[in-house]
Amino acid sequence: MIYLHVPFCHRKCAYCAFYSVAGGDRDAYIEALCREIKARHLFFGSANWRPKTLYVGGGTPSLLTVGQLQRLTDTLRTWFDLSGLEETTIECNPEDLTEAYLEQLQALQLFDRVSIGVQSFDGSQLRRMNRRHTAQQARDAILNADKAGFKKLSVDLIYGLPQQTTTDWEHELSEIEALNRHLSHPIGHLSCYALTLEAGTILERQVQNGQVVLPTDDRQVEHYEALCRWSATTGYHQYEISNFAQKGQSSRHNSRYWNRTPYLGLGAAAHSFDGHCRRWNVADVARYTASAMAGPVEYEEEELTVRDAYNEYVMTALRTTAGIDRSQIPAPMTAHLDSAIRPFVDNAWITETATHYCPTPSGLLMADHMAAELFVTSPPQESEEAPVTEA
Repeated sequence: MIYLHVPFCHRKCAYCAFYSVAGGDRDAYIEALCREIKARHLFFGSANWRPKTLYVGGGTPSLLTVGQLQRLTDTLRTWFDLSGLEETTIECNPEDLTEAYLEQLQALQLFDRVSIGVQSFDGSQLRRMNRRHTAQQARDAILNADKAGFKKLSVDLIYGLPQQTTTDWEHELSEIEALNRHLSHPIGHLSCYALTLEAGTILERQVQNGQVVLPTDDRQVEHYEALCRWSATTGYHQYEISNFAQKGQSSRHNSRYWNRTPYLGLGAAAHSFDGHCRRWNVADVARYTASAMAGPVEYEEEELTVRDAYNEYVMTALRTTAGIDRSQIPAPMTAHLDSAIRPFVDNAWITETATHYCPTPSGLLMADHMAAELFVTSPPQESEEAPVTEA
């Protein structure tokens, strides 16, 4: 897995806590990113390593010119064997996806999947979120991507927005159905996120100042339940609490994060994981660029203990419908897990099989609570490394 972070945005969305910047020297950043690609191509210790997925996220990667993306593409192909790629995704904002841009993007012959940050088809909600695109631009972007020949489309939506009723949210979902009737290849993937209040965001200040009133938890649950009912009747299978896909359209890249597959992260604020150690680049474009040009990139890292690995896996697995695979649990923690999870099985939040503990629909809503109860807070009695899956 390779992740490339493009941190540039025209402006900050009200709810966003991801590292991104408005403005900046994009050409200098691309040069720095290319240098990091070269410097870290042996991250997993082998020149023969073949990544299976590539994901370009942000920020807003579609702010890059196709020429800048070509530079990244050429550098990746120089330093990595990309012949084993099974999925290649680029995140885009609707206002960037003109017919011309998408045709040029298709001509790169790298990306087979476009993830479009729609967030809402309601113009008033888009303005509240400080989004730059209109509802019609969102519809046009999806139609343009289909016309350009992209067969794998993913759309991001947010629910539980201020002043949003359940009927409003159901109308957002009906927009997906309406669009699908006009597409050669229907939207295969939906990421539907509950609005959350993150520290340091515009939204947090608006709430603190009384400018915005957030919906109640009960209202967000209503929206989530409406989403689950809708997906069950429209062919979208829920495979993670916020992710729904038609057959064969689940995100292979994101799914590998959730099972702790090693990955290489490149760019400012990007994270990497080699199976034992987590590393993260400096979250500052200027410092990242300067350090990459001088070499090496400025970063921090943390060696994970067996306990850390267990807690991370439990936290992510409980957010997926596949649940916890007991074969992935380090031996020192199995007795703790089997005992601590029993109340959730009895409460119908978890279904138990011979090999897995799987959250039920109601259990997915309680994933964070269950994870906190299942965490190991003191070191295990014996040392044993957790299994590591292939990259």
